[in-house]
Amino acid sequence: MASIWEYLRGERNALDTGGEYKVTLTKSSPQHAITGAAATTGYLYVNLHWTTRIGAPRPSAGESLRRLFSPRILSPMEPDAAQNTQYNVDLDLACMYELTDGKRGVVQPLGGFFGDLQHPPYVKLSGDDQYGAPSGETMYVNLEKKDQFKRLLIFVYIYDGTPAFEQTNAVVTIVPQSGPRIEVKLEERAPAARSCAVVLIENTGDNTLTVRREVRYVNGFQADIDRLYGFGMQWQRGYKAD
Repeated sequence: MASIWEYLRGERNALDTGGEYKVTLTKSSPQHAITGAAATTGYLYVNLHWTTRIGAPRPSAGESLRRLFSPRILSPMEPDAAQNTQYNVDLDLACMYELTDGKRGVVQPLGGFFGDLQHPPYVKLSGDDQYGAPSGETMYVNLEKKDQFKRLLIFVYIYDGTPAFEQTNAVVTIVPQSGPRIEVKLEERAPAARSCAVVLIENTGDNTLTVRREVRYVNGFQADIDRLYGFGMQWQRGYKAD
């Protein structure tokens, strides 16, 4: 069986010839079903990978007016190397869960809620990548406990002091033990958004997990996403460990 990293890199192998075993969820085709043994055995891998965009900061309204009426607008623009800055973006992968017994909670780096694979919520975050390393951030879901899950909401948020989603090229990839990997791109530009509900995974019975693209950008944080999806949890300010 190919490793998780071979899936995520999309290397050509017996299970992924030319990428035909990748499903990309879009607005026009937002849903995919994981069925059979792929929904009930082993682990489901959820990976967040991103790269930061290079570009110039947006000018203020006053600066835009000065440029508009400046004589320089009639002459060719000169490249300004100092403006091509690399943005430092710290994205975090997280999951709100609801179990069949009514338990609800979150797996996320903030507050050190990294989860557990052998005990509820049967979801575990591998760690916190602050710089968009090649492996990104990975979450594991124990599908041996599939019957314990009602729904899992995979979301991404930007930690304090970093630019918005428009400065990143982020992709969430879901990889079952067999069958196609499922890819969701965060391509829309949402300058004021601090978080994004990416994918909703629901236990729809008959050995089936339904994966639905959401990609709903939110100007707030976890509590705002919670209100959208009705998890009904109480939230307080959280901090990352240095």
